[in-house]
Amino acid sequence: MKSRNESLIRLKKFQVDEKRRAVSQIEMMMADFERMAGELDQQIELEHNKTGISDASHFAYSTFAKAALQRRDNLLASAEDMREKLEAAQDELAEALEELKKVELLSQREHGRVVAEENKAEQAEYDEIARMRHMR
Repeated sequence: MKSRNESLIRLKKFQVDEKRRAVSQIEMMMADFERMAGELDQQIELEHNKTGISDASHFAYSTFAKAALQRRDNLLASAEDMREKLEAAQDELAEALEELKKVELLSQREHGRVVAEENKAEQAEYDEIARMRHMR
């Protein structure tokens, strides 16, 4: 029984670790998207300063700035999509942690029960020894 509980605990810990890695990976991706969008903002600002035109609807607006604006918007949209995935991954992590706690609690109870049974058997042996000595 003990090895089964230990195996189940190891499995649940592995699942928790996997969920933590997924959360961390999503957070890193979001940070990368936001960092790249910030870099594009800087490039767009430089292009505006260089050309002197910052109105995207102007006929002479920089093609590079238009493309950079589109990329930035796409990156920010991807970061927002990742936010939803992050929330789902965090929920899955919370569930995995709850399952791990349940299994650990169950294992502790089982261990306590086994210890109590062993103590009871040991006490019965001592009682028998004492009874035998008393009878002599």
